[in-house]
Amino acid sequence: MRYLAQAAIAAAAYAATTGIFSAAAYAEHGGKHGCVQAGGEATMVTEDLAKFMANAALKNSMAAHGWTPRGTPQVMCDTNMGLPHCVAKQTACS
Repeated sequence: MRYLAQAAIAAAAYAATTGIFSAAAYAEHGGKHGCVQAGGEATMVTEDLAKFMANAALKNSMAAHGWTPRGTPQVMCDTNMGLPHCVAKQTACS
């Protein structure tokens, strides 16, 4: 029982620390009016479809947060694991 209590305390401390670091990084980049690196990812049957879906996920993420895209999206794909996995990233500002 003591082990479970210690594990719960450690998990809560980790979650609180992660939230603090995320808030600090967000504030460092200007807070509400700053910019972030938005992203979307997808694993599909073909690389073209994975790229398309990763870009769609990126756009949906930015729209859900009310962010405006800046620059062009960068898409990186990995085909070494069998199915193509692509990640799309783009600077987005509020």
